[in-house]
Amino acid sequence: MSDTNSLAVFSGKKILITGHTGFKGSWLSLWLSQKGAKLFGISKDIPTQPSLFESLGLEKEMEHILLDIRDLASLKSEIRKIEPDFIFHMAAQPIVSLSYLDPLETFTTNAIGTANVLEAVRDLQNKCVVICITSDKCYENVEWVWGYKETDMLGGKDIYSGSKAAAEIIIHSYYHSFIKKMPNIKLASVRAGNVIGGGDWAADRIVPDCVRSWSNQEKVEIRNPGATRPWQHVLEPLSGYLAVAAELWDGGEFNGESYNFGPPAENNITVMELLQKLGESWGLKNSQDIYAQTGELKFSEAGLLKLNCDKALYDFKWQPTLTIEELIRFTGDWYYMYYHNQGNVVEFTKNQISSYEQKASDKKIRWAQQSQFSTL
Repeated sequence: MSDTNSLAVFSGKKILITGHTGFKGSWLSLWLSQKGAKLFGISKDIPTQPSLFESLGLEKEMEHILLDIRDLASLKSEIRKIEPDFIFHMAAQPIVSLSYLDPLETFTTNAIGTANVLEAVRDLQNKCVVICITSDKCYENVEWVWGYKETDMLGGKDIYSGSKAAAEIIIHSYYHSFIKKMPNIKLASVRAGNVIGGGDWAADRIVPDCVRSWSNQEKVEIRNPGATRPWQHVLEPLSGYLAVAAELWDGGEFNGESYNFGPPAENNITVMELLQKLGESWGLKNSQDIYAQTGELKFSEAGLLKLNCDKALYDFKWQPTLTIEELIRFTGDWYYMYYHNQGNVVEFTKNQISSYEQKASDKKIRWAQQSQFSTL
């Protein structure tokens, strides 16, 4: 294993992020901008209002390209023109409830869109590392109590899960059919879920639903307060994606592999526990002021789903940084600042990234120890 795996590798590199206008894409764009990368983004639109992408002024920090990844000809043209050193493929239809309303858009975006990105990559002559982001929901969920490993069965009882399992199969087949034989291209897929953090305003997600309601002095309506989820801050899986990319840039040892990025077991708490802790950031102590249960389940939801991340720990010493209290405080503080106009959004978000890096360094987590926190 090389000793050069660090965030410093991204300085000066041309990095393409598909889905850069989304929640995770915006956090990744700001982080890589801080590392001195030359950024390009491809998204079909700005998916929410408010928008973290717009709040952070990221259009000024990167080449902002509006393009649907299902348009293969245009996608190929842009990727050939950019000749990226790294691609982080995040563009997706990410909302479970919307997958029931428009299953074909979900499948064509998440599965065929991924195939299009990999087909475009086949044209590249330059060295390029491709990280395809899917989801923990790519696994066939049998509701067992231990975490899913990368070798467990793929599947999905709902459309969104099925689309992510399909994307994983496409990635696997493209790797073995083509990319494995291309010495200039390195590829990995990465899986995470139940990511929270400031700036997410997507529909039918628990934290955005909370802050929208609380900012209007209303209770949030929730479907399933007893559901257990493995909560993690958005920076946790992003640090894993960056660690894999840096490792692949330096060598091909983990080419074609898949990796899980999830929180430790103690971060598996119920929706009700999450809301009670998050409510404290807003001065809400009484559960009667925080939420009301609707009793209405509009679509099938897993009761239990968590990941085994031993492979990432073994291969490149990745591990989570934040405790459950820290990640909820990061999230609650961000939204409180935003809705109460108590700070500059860009500087506050940059400070959270810096604080996260410092916490990871203090814990001697490998990527942070070697990153030197270079901000250009």
